[in-house]
Amino acid sequence: MTSNTPSEPRSDNTGSHRFATTHWSLVLTAQGNDSIPAGRALSKLCETYWYPLYAFVRRNGHSSHDAQDLTQAFFEKLLEKNYLGDVMQEKGKFRSFLLASLKHFLANEWKRSQATKRGGGTVLLSLDDTEAEARYQLEPAGEMNAERLFERRWAMTMLDIVMARLREEMKSADKLDLFEELKDRLSGGGDAHSFAESGKRLDLSEGAARVAAHRMKKRYREILRESIGETVADPSEVDDEIRYLISILSGNFKK
Repeated sequence: MTSNTPSEPRSDNTGSHRFATTHWSLVLTAQGNDSIPAGRALSKLCETYWYPLYAFVRRNGHSSHDAQDLTQAFFEKLLEKNYLGDVMQEKGKFRSFLLASLKHFLANEWKRSQATKRGGGTVLLSLDDTEAEARYQLEPAGEMNAERLFERRWAMTMLDIVMARLREEMKSADKLDLFEELKDRLSGGGDAHSFAESGKRLDLSEGAARVAAHRMKKRYREILRESIGETVADPSEVDDEIRYLISILSGNFKK
């Protein structure tokens, strides 16, 4: 068994280039005249955030089928010229913008989409209604209103993005086994298995396993800050947004 300490996860762009575009720029790019970048931007946006929005629509009383249609129609609406109005990248958090836009869409525009959403229009997002509804049925019934449910699912999506980025970096560095063994410790879990046991499975000393876990946690926090930074208007808002997401996940949600 070697006592060598594994090198730190790489923090360059290797393996994570597809995450370089910010969420705000995804929205703004979707306003452009070039349909190819706009389509790609919308596809990424839909892929990442469709479920928090779907959950919000469902919790507002719409059926699973209507929620599926409305979520897709909402993303399609984001591409329409001038839909974003005077909203600029430096104004507000992307999370707040997206929810406010959805509320506006549901209150004022969704009825006008009924004539086209089932009328042979282009399907921009192919939602798996079975998967979406299966996930929604696992949501706590009656414990959260639609907005709180959206915020919680948004927070969980952000953490999923962070974990996916870290996994991609570790995989690119040929350290996927290390990631899979130690990932539960990123959130303070994994206490059932000692670092000595993890080290044996990884062919590392106990000390090396501890150092590897520390480095992974450090990189996880860096990626979290980077990801949150892509959703706020000013870098000074990152810490407040992180605290806000933690409060959502801990159940201390406050508007």
